[in-house]
Amino acid sequence: MLSLDNYRLLGRSGLRVSPLSLGTMTFGKDWGWGADENEARRIFDLYVDRGGNFVDTSVNYTDGASEIILGRFIAQKRERVVLATKFTMAREPGNPNAGGNHRLNMVRSLEQSLRQLDTDRIDLFYLHGWDFTTQPDEVMRGLDDLIRAGKVHYIGICNTPAWRIAEMQTIADLRGWSPLVALQIEYSLVERTVEHELIPMAAALGLGVLPWSPLGGGVLTGKYTPADVTVSVESGVSPTRKGVIASSGHLTNQSIEIADVVRAIAEDVGATPSQVAIAWTLANPAVTSPIIGARTVAQAEDNLGSLDIVLAPEHLDRLDQASAPTPIFPERFISRPMVQQLIFGGASVARGA
Repeated sequence: MLSLDNYRLLGRSGLRVSPLSLGTMTFGKDWGWGADENEARRIFDLYVDRGGNFVDTSVNYTDGASEIILGRFIAQKRERVVLATKFTMAREPGNPNAGGNHRLNMVRSLEQSLRQLDTDRIDLFYLHGWDFTTQPDEVMRGLDDLIRAGKVHYIGICNTPAWRIAEMQTIADLRGWSPLVALQIEYSLVERTVEHELIPMAAALGLGVLPWSPLGGGVLTGKYTPADVTVSVESGVSPTRKGVIASSGHLTNQSIEIADVVRAIAEDVGATPSQVAIAWTLANPAVTSPIIGARTVAQAEDNLGSLDIVLAPEHLDRLDQASAPTPIFPERFISRPMVQQLIFGGASVARGA
């Protein structure tokens, strides 16, 4: 069993963080479905009072309300909290330079986050998503400059192709710039394609993996049925949670079948489906700290209960079989018996990591 004060090192850094992170995209009702400030305060206090120290937000969450609310919460606990935020997403509609990965937005976004959070530094600063336009050396040099200026302590990256992250990490190593230490990606029993490239890349290059949406957007809680699959995909930020889930692409018949397996195992081990789903992500040795995002204290309490769950090998096997991603090239090709015979000549060779 784990607890929030069983701290882990974040990637190749010496930073100590809790095995569950508190996500705050639900702090504020500006998007129509979050927690009001009073409920958010109870969620935050529950997490910190249990020993949790790793809190995640972004400059644009609930149109900035998330950072403003969080800034009030951490005011008296700033030295205790490892504060993570992100840049990339547009801060001003219609302004082409108010979003993206380029240095101008990077600096302005950080300055806005510092104001909203009422703090003088960010402990972990993420690139929120690759924009497919900015050059990688501009990004890594800009992030390194922020660290040298003392405004940022560590840097991470989210939602970016593995080959691009590997390129950026290599550039940083070769030029003596600060390396990435964290990789935040969607990872759950309904989103396992990251196991093909992103998770092995993170393990090889020293990035701690921080899964967002470990509950598959709520699908793995078991609250949806096949009738919900017909919900249309909405553009923009949906005013309903169901619309948000539909836009993720996870409200499918296959994901609901996986949720049924999760529910059955939860009954076997005397846990809730949410706890089983989060415990599954924690069982991956590459994972440092899944991000939980609750709208109520009851949901937060339930999610924290995942630290008490130890899944037996047979349970992990059932979950893996129900959700296994289809192999992709070149793994699909290289793993064929004929190709293995050609590569190793029939000899038995121990595999490295």
